[in-house]
Amino acid sequence: MTGATPASSTSPSRWVTAVIGRVDHLTPRVVGVVLHAPLPPHAAGQHVDVRLTAPDGYQAQRSYSIASAPGADGLELAIERLDAGEVSSFFADVARPGDTVEIRGPIGGHFVWRDEDGGPLLLVAGGSGVAPLMAMLRHRRARARGLPALLLYSARTWDELIFRDELLAMQADDAGFTFVAAITREPPRRAGDFGQRLDAELVRRALARWGHAPRHAYACGSNAFVEAMTAALVDEGVPPRAIRAERFGGAS
Repeated sequence: MTGATPASSTSPSRWVTAVIGRVDHLTPRVVGVVLHAPLPPHAAGQHVDVRLTAPDGYQAQRSYSIASAPGADGLELAIERLDAGEVSSFFADVARPGDTVEIRGPIGGHFVWRDEDGGPLLLVAGGSGVAPLMAMLRHRRARARGLPALLLYSARTWDELIFRDELLAMQADDAGFTFVAAITREPPRRAGDFGQRLDAELVRRALARWGHAPRHAYACGSNAFVEAMTAALVDEGVPPRAIRAERFGGAS
């Protein structure tokens, strides 16, 4: 599939041509795609629209959260291959460095964290919902290192934790950052992780262990996951005004 002619404007609403710089296999079902495009600077938590056009003119469009930090060299997307997914299958099986696609953005202003917002910062991810939270953590590392932050991340297996090695290195190198995994289909690999799906009780235990009252809380994942996590956070005394949620279809 091919991209469009580059747009003359860098407005977030305009489609421009993006060049694929790199395609990395992050997990068995997720690829990390780095795009280079003349877009306005993004904030951590925003997303972009991606559009593919076939030779016969057929188009397919999807939205993906940006995982790279603001100011990074290229926009990184974490794209999970879905059964019968037209766009995700293209990136997983066909896309190569140098290929072009259409892109517009960055989009979104509610699910955003900037270093001046401060913390403590609580992030809760289900599956590929970690992507926009990774942008926040990378932004924190670059601009607010040491600010208390906790990531609760649920995935089916240890190998399906997207950005796992980077998160482990981030925790080892920064006493202010805590990473807790909840693995639903196999025993946990580390002390302090959970071997079941995140629920209200596990959220309670993780927050008690962390020992901070979050000033900002972000939850991203499937509809069911986000509903359960936001309710659990409210039950634990996190003010609803402090909680921001981003949802996508499918299982977490």
